[in-house]
Amino acid sequence: MAEENKLVKKLIPNKGYFDYNLLAVVVILICFGLVMLYSASAYDATSTFGDDMYYLKRQILTTLLAIAVMLVIMTIDYHTLVRLSPALYFVSILLMAMVKYTPFGVEVNGARRWLRLGIQFQPSEIAKIAVILILVFMIKRFGREAGRFTNTFFMFVVGFLPGIAAYYFTENLSTALIIIGICSGIVFVSHPKTVPFIVLFIVIAALAIGGLIYLIHNFESSDSFRIVRIMTWRNPEKYADLGGWQVLQGLYAIGSGGFFGKGLGSSTQKLDIIPEAQNDMIFSIICEELGLFGAIIVVLLFAYLLFRLIVIAQNAPDKQGSLIATGVFVHIALQVILNISVVLNVIPTTGITLPWISYGGTSVLFLMSEIGIVLRVSAQIDPKVLSPARAARARKRALRRQRQKT
Repeated sequence: MAEENKLVKKLIPNKGYFDYNLLAVVVILICFGLVMLYSASAYDATSTFGDDMYYLKRQILTTLLAIAVMLVIMTIDYHTLVRLSPALYFVSILLMAMVKYTPFGVEVNGARRWLRLGIQFQPSEIAKIAVILILVFMIKRFGREAGRFTNTFFMFVVGFLPGIAAYYFTENLSTALIIIGICSGIVFVSHPKTVPFIVLFIVIAALAIGGLIYLIHNFESSDSFRIVRIMTWRNPEKYADLGGWQVLQGLYAIGSGGFFGKGLGSSTQKLDIIPEAQNDMIFSIICEELGLFGAIIVVLLFAYLLFRLIVIAQNAPDKQGSLIATGVFVHIALQVILNISVVLNVIPTTGITLPWISYGGTSVLFLMSEIGIVLRVSAQIDPKVLSPARAARARKRALRRQRQKT
């Protein structure tokens, strides 16, 4: 059997693989996002800047830059990126600290989360990629000892630190939670044991629910904007003047869309009723204009994208590639779930964008960077491992050709 396998490898060289399906669904999401961005932002852009394409033009330029960055990253071996991850990790934390402690930090709409160094960007987005790569780096270095308690604990500390930095330096709780989620997902997948993580999840969930109940019953009159968000989530009508207005109008937009929607461009809630509808609440505009049908299509597109990431993670040529794809999967899944949950008022309001659809240049740039890394991983996949039936047929053809020669 071993000789047969050697013969097959000799007769059937690995021609490489590239996940065009993943690239295609990303391109579809980008194009759809640009159409919906223009629809959602045209009125606000006209009234504010006198140019209905103001937001669209900026997003197109950023998207083109992001595609160029993705193409460059695809030429770099992902093993090299993993080796460089410690430097990227510390740089990401340093940049987040600069937001708070240097004049380069920029405040937008009351939130100081951006850094202007020639271009304006959110350094917390870099931290998401840095966490994925540094954890892959550590798991590779630990090898078989990665499952030891001390090593696992150390990985959690290293993975959580950028999340804590994102919260402390940029006051961005939503990004902090996503970074912590990415870390937890990668460590969970790489760890040989499952039960301890399930127990830990149950304990954390119980504590979170208990803390939420305590806050609701004891801090109803608090001045903290995070407590106010919880109260708004619980009773948006009562707190309409403190943030509940956006939630209520988003729900009205969703309800008024019906199954097929009012038609592309026909939303009324985007006419300065939902503040900055092109950002976190763009999913409500999709529901209003394209209805439940459009919302389902969007969800299915994201589901297929996540499925392709799973396929790449399962068939990656090594553990490093598999964990990178897993980290990107966790990141995108969390961001999509949290954004849609906020729009539906399932969870309290957070500042999380809908990938490739919401307005935001930094988000698109680093999302495309992650996709570039994953596509590089996919290019290293042996195409024969993707289809056992195809591999069996190839083996038979190779042996048949060899017998004919002899």
